[in-house]
Amino acid sequence: MLKNGKFFVPPPKDGSDFKELFKQLAAAGAGRPLGNDGFPAGPWTPELLSEAISQIDSNRTGVDLRTVQLWFQENEKGISTANIRWLARIFGCDDPVATAEWQMELSAAQSRLAAKRRDLKKAGSSAAPVVPDTAPTTSVDDETKFPAVLTSNASANRPVHRFGLAGRSEALFSRGFPLNLPASVFAGATALGFLSYIMGIHNATYAQAGGLVKQVGFLWAPNWTLLFMVFLPLFLTFVTELLAFWKNEARLKLVAPADRLQSDHAWARHVEASSYTYWSVFLICVLFAGLFQWVGVCLIPLIKGGGNYAVDWGKLAIVRPEIISVWEEVVFTGIAYLYMCLCFYLFFVGLILLYTVVYDLWKVGETLKNQQKVDDQQEISEVRLRVIGGIFRCTVLGVLIAICMKAQSSYLTSASENIVAWLVSDMSSVFRGLNRVNDGVGYRMPTHYSSLLVAVSACFVFLFASIRLGVGSRFPTLLWKMSAVVGLIFAGYLLIGAIAGFSILLGVGILFAIYGLFDPGFGRARATELGNNQHVS
Repeated sequence: MLKNGKFFVPPPKDGSDFKELFKQLAAAGAGRPLGNDGFPAGPWTPELLSEAISQIDSNRTGVDLRTVQLWFQENEKGISTANIRWLARIFGCDDPVATAEWQMELSAAQSRLAAKRRDLKKAGSSAAPVVPDTAPTTSVDDETKFPAVLTSNASANRPVHRFGLAGRSEALFSRGFPLNLPASVFAGATALGFLSYIMGIHNATYAQAGGLVKQVGFLWAPNWTLLFMVFLPLFLTFVTELLAFWKNEARLKLVAPADRLQSDHAWARHVEASSYTYWSVFLICVLFAGLFQWVGVCLIPLIKGGGNYAVDWGKLAIVRPEIISVWEEVVFTGIAYLYMCLCFYLFFVGLILLYTVVYDLWKVGETLKNQQKVDDQQEISEVRLRVIGGIFRCTVLGVLIAICMKAQSSYLTSASENIVAWLVSDMSSVFRGLNRVNDGVGYRMPTHYSSLLVAVSACFVFLFASIRLGVGSRFPTLLWKMSAVVGLIFAGYLLIGAIAGFSILLGVGILFAIYGLFDPGFGRARATELGNNQHVS
């Protein structure tokens, strides 16, 4: 039954106690929004239900995740009167009449549960009397006071759900509308562009000692425009799509088609196992790539001068104080570098999640290795092909991000008036027999190092996926094509500013990369190879 766009289940009024009633409703997904196909979105999980209750407008305190987890477990806990109200809102689909009916039904079910436990105790059972779940404001210790034997059994059967950095980072990609995260990154880049325009550094030049007038405007820097407006949002979009495919479709199909909760718990364990990796990446991105780099590259040169860094929009106040003051530059670069370090944390989180998907799929494949059914093997091959294609796209975008970073850094040390003229000059130098590699001025270039980390990290994930999913696979030709494109653009990245004519190889690699983004199957390779495999068993 549909009510307010959600799946409504009327109160059964069959005399069930709270545990029995809640188990049925959670499995049915009562109160969840319908999917795009018009069917229920699936069963409730503790995380989903906790989030849904906390999003109720009149519920200012929310509900603790541990409290909701107690409802799902076979234990001595019932539900408090305060939480009956919120749970009735969920099951009643925000309809006043249905909510009132469910509030009466849940209250009666809680009373029946308490009566049943009292009868068992009077009959000599060792079970403790039922205790309603605590209100959201009580402590963790108060919520977990039930028998030790029951505690050990429950904890053995449930995964650890900690809303730490790993879980919250994964939730950014897997919850909410898929466009939210890419749109947020794009909006941030757009806001920085507007600020640069207001401050007058969007299209700024300065004259070098030799008379060259060099373009260093913010909107001319591909590592701040193309990177954050195009490549990174696309990367986040592909990661989000692949993660949703694996969690909500492929993993359920291969492992637990009848138990969504079990599948979600297994995935959550894999994510939490990488907690130290998330913290390491967070500290590197925020402290080193963000704070320390901003202090060393922008703040100190702006205040004290020196530093031997090439002049760009972030140090324009040194050579063009009439355009922007030092303190305005300090504030703007601080905001920009904060935005940059958080975006790169999202980038590396995406790579970690891709690695986790590959590892999880590989473990699932190992578990199902002994199955010889043709249909099962075909499904696994389809999933592997989809995952490899998604990771290929993300790897290509990762290397393109690194190319934007290194290209801008190399241009700033060159003797060209803008980045377009620099690329055209390099391309024409091959045909004119000129060597334009060493015509720049020597500066410190920390972006070369950070871009290398980005490129190598993206390629590592693709290499790991190729080894775990591609060795002995049924699509070797396609995998070789993908590897060739990744190798080509990575070689183009390495040769930026290293040899004359690097832009030719770089341009060819980028063309193949863009084609691969639109068609990671490279024509008919996918259909042909999978079609041929139907004759193999």
